[in-house]
Amino acid sequence: QVQLVESGGVLFQAGGSLRLACAVFLLTFDTHVLVWLPHAPGKERDFVSAISRSGEISYGLDSVKGRFTISRDNAKNVVYLQMNSLKPEDTAVYYCAAGPPGTSREVDFPSWGQGTRVIVSS
Repeated sequence: QVQLVESGGVLFQAGGSLRLACAVFLLTFDTHVLVWLPHAPGKERDFVSAISRSGEISYGLDSVKGRFTISRDNAKNVVYLQMNSLKPEDTAVYYCAAGPPGTSREVDFPSWGQGTRVIVSS
């Protein structure tokens, strides 16, 4: 059974930085696509960023380009989301998800973490 555990969120001030981490307990971690998806109150879940096994990165929100950076450490089975220049609109529960190579649609990711809450105060 695949388990994902997010950490690193809570309360932050606008303009600050934080790094979220997602530990993935999966034997084939290094082959999987990993994504971060925030779910803000009253909104649909968004797609922030994805990283493939080879390190190819994609971003889903223009508002985070230049501020957020996804990375992965295949030796530690961890995916990170570095979040800089925080804004109150970044407030959300951030989920990480893992899927086999080629997975692209949110609904197709089979493995999800429980989420970590990020609150950005102005």
